[in-house]
Amino acid sequence: MAYEISEIKKIGIGLVGFGILFSFLGIILFFDRGLLALGNIFFLTGIGLLLGWQSMWQLFIKKANIKVIVYQPQLVLRGYGAPIQAFLYQIPVIGWILQYPFQLFGQLRRKRA
Repeated sequence: MAYEISEIKKIGIGLVGFGILFSFLGIILFFDRGLLALGNIFFLTGIGLLLGWQSMWQLFIKKANIKVIVYQPQLVLRGYGAPIQAFLYQIPVIGWILQYPFQLFGQLRRKRA
């Protein structure tokens, strides 16, 4: 084999895999905080072992990458606004709290017209 993977890199690959698995399960199970946190920890630790800690730190600190990290979730979740809003409105107490200001605003607009 031309390129052998060291034991540290094997562990890093395993941790990245577990990170992806736990993140996927966290999303499937309605954004379970515990699973998402474990997924993030495993993933970042695995990346640190694969790239090296200094390289990983430099990767996240670059000015161009910080912009991507900040704006990427907005781009990914842009099309899911209406379904997320409909789901949140169906939750018993939280849905009423979220809908109340919009209902009040709608009633005020109808009274003016």
